[in-house]
Amino acid sequence: MTITVKEKGDFKYIDEGQGEVLLLLHGLFGALSNWESVVSKFSANYRVMIPMLPIYDMPIKQAGLEGLVAFLEKFVDELNLNEFIVMGNSLGGHIGLIYTLAHQEKVRGMILTGSSGLFENSMGGSFPRRGSYEYIKERVEYTFYDPKVATKEYVEEVFATTKNIPKCMRIVAIAKSAQRNNMAEEIPNITVPTLLIWGLNDTITPPMVGHEFNRLMPNSELRFIDKCCHAPMMEHPDTFNELLEEWLDKTFQNKQEAA
Repeated sequence: MTITVKEKGDFKYIDEGQGEVLLLLHGLFGALSNWESVVSKFSANYRVMIPMLPIYDMPIKQAGLEGLVAFLEKFVDELNLNEFIVMGNSLGGHIGLIYTLAHQEKVRGMILTGSSGLFENSMGGSFPRRGSYEYIKERVEYTFYDPKVATKEYVEEVFATTKNIPKCMRIVAIAKSAQRNNMAEEIPNITVPTLLIWGLNDTITPPMVGHEFNRLMPNSELRFIDKCCHAPMMEHPDTFNELLEEWLDKTFQNKQEAA
């Protein structure tokens, strides 16, 4: 399917389909295209929305979780969204957690996959090193169980980003902000239904992190995907979508029938 990026005010975003809103949040090196299979699958029955997070161009003093959550709050208000489902990968999951904690009246449910917020190895344990294509290629491949998923185009996109000094400064600032922000004490206060989809071979937020989220979140369900690392929706899109569809139908269709 052809996905069109829309603009409204200061926001660029994808808005496909009609119905209940699935609000998708990409990670630090993520892109709108990371969610392509989810958009294709679920836009038939849901309104799938993906804001382009201002990771690379937000004011440097605001480059951190607080600034990104504030951006999300403004996006939700601008688009007049209510009672939606939040889905986030990696840093996007962390942003979703903080937003949901503050706005549980707006969030019906949450899906986290490879989310930060408890523990993570940033880019496999180190911050991006500028100027070395092979180093960036290695780090990008490290986020996938099958290195072939890291296409040449994707590696070149990340490499170009890390060569840009202002963008690189923002990436480092945001990564450090995420590592400092451990939510172990706050997470038990999130009571919305939550699905945790984790790669069994995740090297950045290892399986133990998925188990810890599951233990701390009172209304959560944990599912693993084998031979999968940090971005299940990219590495195993069909399996990811099956798990997601099953959970959405079970969690929200049953509630609608009960009502």
